Amino acid sequence: MSGRAQQGIGDRSERSSPDWDEPDRQRQVRRILFWIFWANLLLVVIKISVGFTIGSLAVLGDAAHSGVDAIANVVALTAISFAAAPPDEEHPYGHGKFETIGALAIAGLLSILCFELLQASVERLRTDALPPRPDTVSVLILAGTMLVNVAVATYESRRGRQLASELLTADARHTWADVLVTTSVLGGLGLVHLGWHEADAVLAIIVAALVAYGGFQIIRRTVPVLVDRRAVDPERLYRLASGVPGVESVSEIRSRGRPGYGFAELTIRVHPAIQVRRAHSIADEVERSIAAELRLRSVVVHVEPSELH
Repeated sequence: MSGRAQQGIGDRSERSSPDWDEPDRQRQVRRILFWIFWANLLLVVIKISVGFTIGSLAVLGDAAHSGVDAIANVVALTAISFAAAPPDEEHPYGHGKFETIGALAIAGLLSILCFELLQASVERLRTDALPPRPDTVSVLILAGTMLVNVAVATYESRRGRQLASELLTADARHTWADVLVTTSVLGGLGLVHLGWHEADAVLAIIVAALVAYGGFQIIRRTVPVLVDRRAVDPERLYRLASGVPGVESVSEIRSRGRPGYGFAELTIRVHPAIQVRRAHSIADEVERSIAAELRLRSVVVHVEPSELH
């Protein structure tokens, strides 16, 4: 009985949350990233103009950070395009990890920016270069760019949670880092105006540290997905499967993936006298229960007869 039951169940192994439309989710993610890309590009132009006008390394570093934001958007758009491809013969689990790889690439871009900022800041401190010359208009423009980034980061964070998108969440962290960068830059310009000429370079080093922390947060979220760390607590899977009438025991519980795109596999044992059709129904109910409760992309349930005592 178990072999036939397993085969039948394998043909209907994928159970998804009924309100989860993956193609639509990816279209929404692409649309959000597209408009954020153009916003970041505009901010880059504004910050570069201000940075060169007042001679501030920290402002130019802030512009570079926004530039990396724009590049990260391009990386993210490319990654989500690959991730949108449906499962095929060589990728039976789909292409969802391309989205995770894109988020990890953003962390790599952040690390490059961090290094460049540190190098330029140390060089300015060593050579005793001329301090920046902030003016009211430049400060107001930078404050305006910061408010734009606050709005973008807030919206992107909210949509990232709603769409369970690692790319949007990673990009939102990047944008929040940009807010912190601009805030510190404005503070540094204030200190330069008060007479502490080294403040610009020192603040650029602090900016680099904030950027590095943002990259670390992204790595901490993406690496577990890439190395197939369990996506769901086995105890939760066990409780859900055990709660279905007809299931006598649950074993061989496995899961992988990211939030909104997870996979689970487990084995249930039923009474050996149960007919194949009934065993199928029990397995289907386990799949539906787990997929709906945990919002998993796919749940595979294998059926075996329990041992007679």
